[in-house]
Amino acid sequence: MLTGVTSLTCLLAWLQKQPCASAGFDFVKTTTNACYTDIYPLYFARELNTGKVPYFDTLATGGDLHYVEYPVLSGVFMQLVNLLVQPFGEDARGMAFFNVTALCLSVLAVVAVLATAYAAGRRSLRAGLMVALSPSLLLTAFVNWDLLAVALTALAVAAWAKRWPGTAGALLGLAIAAKFYPLLFLGPLFLLCARAGQWRAFGRLLAGTAVAWLAVNLPVMVFAWDGWAEFYTFSRHRGIDWGSIFFYLDHHGVGGLDDVDRLNLYGTGTFLVLAAGIAVLAWTAPRRPRLPQLMLLVMIAFMLPNKVWSPQYMLWLLPLVVLARPKLPAFVLWQAGEIVYFFGIWWYLLSVTKRVPGADLGATVSAVLHLHAPADGIGQGVYEVTLFARFLTVLLLGLLVVWEILRPSADLVRSDEGTDDPAGGVLDGAADRFALRRPRRRREPVLETAT
Repeated sequence: MLTGVTSLTCLLAWLQKQPCASAGFDFVKTTTNACYTDIYPLYFARELNTGKVPYFDTLATGGDLHYVEYPVLSGVFMQLVNLLVQPFGEDARGMAFFNVTALCLSVLAVVAVLATAYAAGRRSLRAGLMVALSPSLLLTAFVNWDLLAVALTALAVAAWAKRWPGTAGALLGLAIAAKFYPLLFLGPLFLLCARAGQWRAFGRLLAGTAVAWLAVNLPVMVFAWDGWAEFYTFSRHRGIDWGSIFFYLDHHGVGGLDDVDRLNLYGTGTFLVLAAGIAVLAWTAPRRPRLPQLMLLVMIAFMLPNKVWSPQYMLWLLPLVVLARPKLPAFVLWQAGEIVYFFGIWWYLLSVTKRVPGADLGATVSAVLHLHAPADGIGQGVYEVTLFARFLTVLLLGLLVVWEILRPSADLVRSDEGTDDPAGGVLDGAADRFALRRPRRRREPVLETAT
């Protein structure tokens, strides 16, 4: 059932891109219809169409970029699809590259849904359907190659839940080789394993992660160091991008944000402060937090102060939200915030491209309902409303998870009798070996007997 539902959502996601595909993914067309994708234009912009091999061949028209700017496994994925479309005619390869990529990403979406469902334990069907039927999957599945890392991360969580820490580590290492963000999940795993004294399992996880990551990266590091380092150089020197809270601050008089070093300091410093708070929470909570709860919190801590927050990043959160807090009201509110931002960013870019004043908020709401941009896009003020719609709903999710960690009785997953942490693997039901605060024991009532 979950496979069929996910496949249907991916089919709808592909159809949602067709108005743009029929126009050759023209920029005005993609922003007007909110059906933009990186996959088709980057096939040409990263010169895959000319036979350039990611990381080994320099780009002739890349501007400030000299090589493909993605982690190695994503580049390998791009190259493999490029090889598959070679039998197509030269004029048809670009569209074939998009369609074959979409097909492969659809398979990865099914994998992510099934792995999330497995890690959810007794609520597997509910969790799987929440991911499979989400607007996030429908709208952003084919914007970029993010589903590769999402699927590998979901598989890593499922393997950990199965009590296969070495396999979980290998899958996590591959996920890190596809996108950098899964590296953050080593933090929650360390914190929880330290509290439970599960050092052997964490050691096997860490070893598997290192071996898998090196197996993918080391050949490119040895033979194409400059190409391998492009992702890290590009990330370090990248300035403020749309979607970031810094974008709002920069446009409202906060100075110094054009200095990339200072911007990196603000973003990284804020994340480290939040991460320290998560560590204290993990070790002082009355009951050891569930793994998905901490994974979601660390992702939110990473995203909120990030200088880049692309629309498809909602896929990074999707399985974690479902596993950490499978309650529909806040989930639906978050999805609404993501939908508003998804259309807002494209229609704002449309207004910037046309260099005309934007529509008012009422026109934007009407346009969302009809899935078509206002005539001239939207202006800065309306776009900032959509930015905060996403920012605040994600922040709300984080606060709700913190509340449920501090009040375990409010956790829906643990409301099932005998359930501790279905995705926890060796942590599920394990006793605490180290904690800064022990849960209080209830005093047994004293029974008085009549004399």
